[in-house]
Amino acid sequence: MRPLEAIGYLWLVWLVGWMLAALTAARSVVRQSGTGRLVHGLLVAAGAVLILGRHAWLGPLLQQVYPARAWIGWTGVVLCVVGLGFAVWARVEIGRFWSGTVALKAEHALVRGGPYAITRHPIYSGLLLALLGTALTRDSRAAFLGLPIVFAGLFVKLKQEERLLLDRFGPEYEKYRAEVPALIPRV
Repeated sequence: MRPLEAIGYLWLVWLVGWMLAALTAARSVVRQSGTGRLVHGLLVAAGAVLILGRHAWLGPLLQQVYPARAWIGWTGVVLCVVGLGFAVWARVEIGRFWSGTVALKAEHALVRGGPYAITRHPIYSGLLLALLGTALTRDSRAAFLGLPIVFAGLFVKLKQEERLLLDRFGPEYEKYRAEVPALIPRV
């Protein structure tokens, strides 16, 4: 198996698992507006197309950034595994309070254990690491252009979530924000 094939299987397994896990989420009682979803959704989708896609219309953006080296591709696979693993750990830890949109669930509680003790948004941290690994393995200008676009989309969503959680949990969330970094451990 080549690194790019491994990346494809990793994302496929993650996606199926993520969709199945979504069935366990509690009912949302507060949800972001359609406009709010549209902004971050378009950015994430555009970045993902650039990172994951091999579309002919990307033309010169499909050119390699560095000479092909198997170790670079496999390093990307390892980063993808670690990132997806971290995101899955966070998804398991947040349990029924998880949502694909910015939302509060019925009887929502602030989760601070497991990966949420390392970063406030560990699912995003894990996905960004997995996408960095994917971009390394893809080795194209498009993939590296897609990374900051996905980051921008997740940052917009992160800010929306922070506002909602601050409104809901007040001083408790302020304390959490002061103690735990948003995305990168110890930063």
